[in-house]
Amino acid sequence: MCGIAGLFNFGSTPRDERGAVTAMRDAMIHRGPDDAGLWESADRRVVLAHRRLSIVDLSAAGHQPMANEDDTVWITFNGEIYNHADLRPDLEAAGHRFRSRTDTEAIIHQYEVDGPDCLNKLDGMFALGIWDSARDRLILARDRLGKKPLYYTIVRGKLLFASEIKGLLAHPDVTRDIDVEALDLYLTFTNVPPPYTLFAGIKKIPGGHFLICDRFGNLRIERYWSPIPEQPWPTHVDEREATAQVRKLLGEAVKKRMMADVPVGAFLSGGVDSSANVALMSALVDRPLQTYSVGFTGTDDSPDFQDLPFARLVAKKFNCDHHEIHVTANECRDFMPELVYQQDEPLGDPACLPMHFLSRAARKDGNIVILVGEGSDEVFGGYTDMVRMVNRASPRWERLRRLPWLVRAGLHEASRLMKAPAGRTDVLRRARDGQPLYWGLDVVFWDNEKEELYTPEMRRLLGEDQRSHSGALVENIYADLKSRQPNADLLQQMSVLELSNRLPELLLMRVDKMSMAHSIEARAPFLDHTLVSYGLSLPQKLKIDGKLTKRVLKESLRGVLPDEVLDRPKQGFRVPMPDWLRGPLASWAKHQIFESPLASRGFFNRGYIDNLWNRHLSGVQDQSFDLWCLVNLGAWYDRWIEGRKAA
Repeated sequence: MCGIAGLFNFGSTPRDERGAVTAMRDAMIHRGPDDAGLWESADRRVVLAHRRLSIVDLSAAGHQPMANEDDTVWITFNGEIYNHADLRPDLEAAGHRFRSRTDTEAIIHQYEVDGPDCLNKLDGMFALGIWDSARDRLILARDRLGKKPLYYTIVRGKLLFASEIKGLLAHPDVTRDIDVEALDLYLTFTNVPPPYTLFAGIKKIPGGHFLICDRFGNLRIERYWSPIPEQPWPTHVDEREATAQVRKLLGEAVKKRMMADVPVGAFLSGGVDSSANVALMSALVDRPLQTYSVGFTGTDDSPDFQDLPFARLVAKKFNCDHHEIHVTANECRDFMPELVYQQDEPLGDPACLPMHFLSRAARKDGNIVILVGEGSDEVFGGYTDMVRMVNRASPRWERLRRLPWLVRAGLHEASRLMKAPAGRTDVLRRARDGQPLYWGLDVVFWDNEKEELYTPEMRRLLGEDQRSHSGALVENIYADLKSRQPNADLLQQMSVLELSNRLPELLLMRVDKMSMAHSIEARAPFLDHTLVSYGLSLPQKLKIDGKLTKRVLKESLRGVLPDEVLDRPKQGFRVPMPDWLRGPLASWAKHQIFESPLASRGFFNRGYIDNLWNRHLSGVQDQSFDLWCLVNLGAWYDRWIEGRKAA
């Protein structure tokens, strides 16, 4: 796992950019503390840079940027390709010569054979840049499910790219300001969906896509993989067959991700997903597996924070070398400036905080690779909100949608005048406007709430179609799904939406940023693309049964994990933020929201935010999620935008 950066000068007079690209590279030294590389083309139009975290083939032969035999193709690569050894025999038979055991070299030669189609043969996680001198083009690509981020910008006739935004910002030609359309999206989804970032002019490549920039600066972005196949998903699958196949694919996914020449450990919450990782990993090692769990001081008696006893149970069963980290509110507050720096742009999920403390502890103990449980809930229906949608919300929604438009419009207006709860009012607005009910988990502010949150100036900046930004994104995802799988069931629809936005741009982004900040590679077996494709294809009834979630997955693990773990209620990766924002973090958080330089930009109605704050502080309503997103936003603006001006 590494950090990559580079530059392609397609439209301005070439100059020596090695110093600038070195600064981009070394702004991400945490992503690769073991080695650094730089390559510049003879005509100075292309510079590729690399920071290396050595995991497979620790020798100098793994140095990057790396070239093919005649130096016509160069690559800078971040990630792991689990099937690289399987690709070698055919490549060697075709005459390609290998000089290392690295997966990087297999990508180069596969590209020589297949061009960009080589991406479909790579099994793993990655972000990469390939310079093809014979075709005079730069190719950037991100893995199928978006596990590894990749950003780019066009400035003064040059394309710049990097694994992190801070790498781009290190180049002297890159300016910074806030993108108001991206801000609007963040305030819906708690993350910024691609291609946007919160920085004006800086874009991100979506998962499963590649970008080609030719010598004239023409950009083409194409999707090379989708979890939605063209052939119809089956309407019936034998339960025993599905259970056996899920167990087989998960076992193979874990085994692949044990590939390393360095120590491998696991984060263990005591839930089904991380416990499954630990169980299957333990069968593949000949020493006690190092596992890590986190708890929060003062929450021992809270029913919402009972992960540690289950984590201990699993660790004991599989003879793990188990570590527990206990975190306080003050430790989280003190870490906040570093969090803002490592995130690059705000991620409205408080779970970034414990992810930092887990990663720090694992790295301190010498673990370079960690397996995590992300992806299972999205694929197999593990969220309680999904259960509510299937059992209650969706049937009611369908009845509502069948009403005449005038009736729907009247219900919305009545709800608005009666000041009904925001979520209910926006449901009626979506019904009135013909928009989908489900926009994804963790929506912060619905459109009707934004009417009160935004000032007239913010609405002017967004334009007359401001309401279309978030809704259009969701509608486009549903439209693509319908074109490929018109008979997709409700859970499949929700899963596709989560896989398209929240999973890669919030959950996987937090995993990448927090783990790589400590020079750790995090691997997610549940996001093996073969397992994802199979799990997504299974009918809803095999995954949600009444209140039971992830049914087929849990049955595949029956006898592998203790029943106490398989049958426990769903508990997310939570942080006691509601209590913290009423107590030890209250004054600090209030300052971050109301005194940030962002407040002076005139985007938000202070009275509306005052009301949110007072309702939370008084205990009338838990607004901690909304407030934490605003805390993150204010701290980000202070560090990355206003802080730059002060410097």
